[in-house]
Amino acid sequence: MSGAIALPAVPSRRSRLWRRYGLAGFGAGIVLAWILIALLAPWLSPYPPDFVEVTNRLQPPSATHWLGTDALGRDCFSRLLHGARVSLLAGFSVVVLGAGFGTLLGMVAAYARGWVDEALMRLTDLVLCFPPIILALAIAAALGIGTTNTIIAMLVVWWPKFARLARALALVQRGQEYVEAAVVLGLKPARILGRHIVPNAVGPLVVLVTLDVGNAIITFAGLSFLGLGVVPPTPEWGAMVAEGRELVEQWWVATFPGLAILTIVLGFNFLGDGVRDWLDPKARSR
Repeated sequence: MSGAIALPAVPSRRSRLWRRYGLAGFGAGIVLAWILIALLAPWLSPYPPDFVEVTNRLQPPSATHWLGTDALGRDCFSRLLHGARVSLLAGFSVVVLGAGFGTLLGMVAAYARGWVDEALMRLTDLVLCFPPIILALAIAAALGIGTTNTIIAMLVVWWPKFARLARALALVQRGQEYVEAAVVLGLKPARILGRHIVPNAVGPLVVLVTLDVGNAIITFAGLSFLGLGVVPPTPEWGAMVAEGRELVEQWWVATFPGLAILTIVLGFNFLGDGVRDWLDPKARSR
């Protein structure tokens, strides 16, 4: 007996797009929502973030205080909204500044070669020898607590990964024919880097930037958790988690800022994966 061979169902274009970019869109929505919350925090908050009312301390979530109150009677919901401003600003600042500085050094090292490349890469290796969180912790402790000092401490350990990646990408592009043609035409090195090498090597750097913002937010929150981040009573998610770490029965004090960190990090991870697939020609062709 002969029978028809069942062919596997071909997924529709809509299902392929959802499978490829659905989580990325979801992550972009989370990131956009938190950015809007951070921008509109003064108007969305029912109370000032530093308003102390000791008579209402450690109240559970209710219609009056949606996420409860902390040990000083401050509204956790208001502090959570304002904390988004500090955490997002710190995350974006560290990654953007670190990426800019590291990319510049990596590109210069790859194009200059010789002793310039050797000196810059040995400096990069020297920073990479230390665990990033430990080195940032030591620098932050030396500089003192404060948002600016913590960002500076993170920047010291944040740029090497971008320098390494930028150098590798620039070395690949440096051997391409269009770069050799630009050299033959007598274009200056700065023009070749800015007009030819950087635009063609920027894709993986954009992906790393997108994925790294969540990592920077976690690191900043960790330093604040250890008391080396923001200066009290500035609301910040890591510091809020630290305030509630011993309040087992008052679970809301630490739970909600912890969930905020979780959602924003997942959002940036989903978005980064989508950006990587979008910039990858092989992924787009599937």
